[in-house]
Formats: sequence, C-alpha cells, structure tokens
Amino acid sequence: MTSRERVLMALHHEEADRVPIHDSPWVSSIERWHQEGLPVDVNPAEYFDFEMVTFGADTSPRFPIEVVDEDEEYIIRTTPFGGLRRDHKDYSSTPEIIDWPCKCRDDWEEMKPRLQPDRDRVDWGGAWLAGSADDDRGDDSVLETGRTDRRLGLPGWKKAREQDRFIVYAAAFGYDRMQNYLESQHLLTTLITDPDWVVDMYETDATLSIEMYEIMREGGFDFDGAFILCDLGYRNGLLFSPQHYDQQLRPTFRRLVDYFHGEGLPVILHSCGCVRELIPRFIEDGLDCLQPLEQKAGMDLLELKQEFGDELAFMGGIDARAMADADPAVIEGEIRSKIPVAMKGGGYIYHSDHSVPNNVSFSRYERVLELVRELGEY
Repeated sequence: MTSRERVLMALHHEEADRVPIHDSPWVSSIERWHQEGLPVDVNPAEYFDFEMVTFGADTSPRFPIEVVDEDEEYIIRTTPFGGLRRDHKDYSSTPEIIDWPCKCRDDWEEMKPRLQPDRDRVDWGGAWLAGSADDDRGDDSVLETGRTDRRLGLPGWKKAREQDRFIVYAAAFGYDRMQNYLESQHLLTTLITDPDWVVDMYETDATLSIEMYEIMREGGFDFDGAFILCDLGYRNGLLFSPQHYDQQLRPTFRRLVDYFHGEGLPVILHSCGCVRELIPRFIEDGLDCLQPLEQKAGMDLLELKQEFGDELAFMGGIDARAMADADPAVIEGEIRSKIPVAMKGGGYIYHSDHSVPNNVSFSRYERVLELVRELGEY
C-alpha cells in the first residue's frame, strides 16, 4: 500500500495496512542525528519513510532578509514581513521577535499592495520540506525562505509524486500568522478595539493563500490534501475567547475548509496548545484532521479519540518529552498505551505531539518509529 492510499484511508476513518507515519524533527535534531548515524546523503524524510510531503508558497510581503548583527550564539535578521528577530544559530528554540512592522492600521494598508499573487512566490523546483510545515520556531520561515530544505538538499515534488507520497499544500493563516505583523499584545488588543482591521488581515492573507494554491496547481503541482496552520492555544487554554474566534476568525477558517473541500482535498489543521474547546466547531465546519495534540497542554489523544474520534481524525499526541527520557521504558509505555487505541477504526496518523527536539538521540528516535510500525499494524 502506498503512503497516499494509507493517509487517505486514515482520514476517511478506514483501517489500512498500518498506521500512517509522519513527523517534524528540528533542523538541529537532524544535524545531531547525522553525527549519530543518519546518512548525510539521504533525504531524512525518505530515510524515515514519512508519508506526507509538504509544499507551500511564500505569502509574506517579501521584504529582503538581511543580517543586522550576530555573535557566536545568536543571529539577528530582518524578516520577510518587515520585522526583526533574533535566533539561536542552531535554530533550536523559538526566536525572539524584536520588532514588528505594523504599529497601526495605516502600516497595514501600506503593506497590502505587496500581498499580490505571482509565480515568483513559488519554488518551482519544489523543495521537499523535512516534516510538517511547522518547525517549532514560532513563525512560518520554513515556508517563506526554504532554509530547511536548502540546508538538507531535499529533492523535489515530482519525486514525491513518483513515490506516491501524500502531498499537501501548506498555508499558515489567521491569528498566529498575524503575529508576524503585530506584536502579540497589540494584536490581542486590536481584536477588541478594531475588529474590522483584524478580519481584513485574516481575509487578505487567506485570499493570497488560495490564489497561490491555484497558481501552483495550474503550474503542475498535484495535491492530495491541504495543511492549514494557526496556533490558537497555549498550555492552559485558548489564546482568546471563543466569542472572538466565532466573530472574527471562524468565517476565514470555514472559507478555507470549504474552498479546499471544493478542490476535493481533505483538510488538516495544525494548532498548538489546548484547543479542545474549539473541536466541536472544527467538526461542525468540516475539518478532517487535527494536529499535533500537545500532551503538555492537556490534549490527551485517548480522551479525544473516545469523545470525537467518529467525526474527526487525529494526527499526533505522542509526547516528545518521553522520547528524550533517560529511561527508554517511558516512551515505550507512551506508544504501547496510545497507538493500539488511537488506531482502531482508522482516523489516526502517527506524529509527535509537536516536533522532535534535539535532545532525542538518533537511536531513540529509530526505536520510536520501530515501535509505531510494530504496534500500528492492522
């Protein structure tokens, strides 16, 4: 059975030959694994036989990225959104955002003319991302700059189709996306003081994502699903009230789901944090699959499967912290307790509960995937 068939069956709540497998290792994790036995001349996604391949367009305003300052540990750059950020040089943590481009609505209005579709926003070589579209650094720079795929030298989309992988169009949207434009506190305040501006940002960005999907499709990309990304929660709950979600972001979410369903594509939502309160809304609006189910935020895979598994597929929920525990029995217990339950009746795709950090050894990660394959057979 091919990856494409396997994932489609899971999303349709059908049992395939085994649970589909996908994951999102950090770049620094892959660099560590190269020192521990991962072949340097092999695409890591192919080595681990990940089922999905993710492609997207640059939907930023495309300001030039320039190095402002650096030392032995950090590097400060401008962003394609017109902001300023500081990263660890190994990209092993969420970046520090130093400055944002939009201080008022006039700044946004000046930015909007830069958000027009064109073919130059697409990497027509089709760089293959190593994991999902999210790389645990708090923004969408994997999509915007291709840093991950260029450093790893990954192959293009045609090879992914030849291998019959499940190919997804990835698009960040909504509240989390707008944090590239506005400082978080400012954005939260604007939800209340100027909701029309917030909705305009959501809709302008979503329109560009749809238009770029159409350009990529017409240019030859062949997609099996859509992967939309918007962090809506933190450790203890939603980032803002369900009321604000309903009034401002939900129409954009529904528009994206309806559009991609109209293209015949199932839709996977990446949303970090505790978003359990919104799951009934996701189901009502037609979402096919929710990812990544952060354990540390209370998104318990087994509870979610029991309560919502007949209506929503799940991807993730395996605690990455357990992978790094000194005692291998911890992660083995995690997998043995979850996979056999989550896989029943289909509707489950293996993934870590966010991404795989660089404190997980290569041998430990290989053992994780070995167990998933062993216990995930139908």
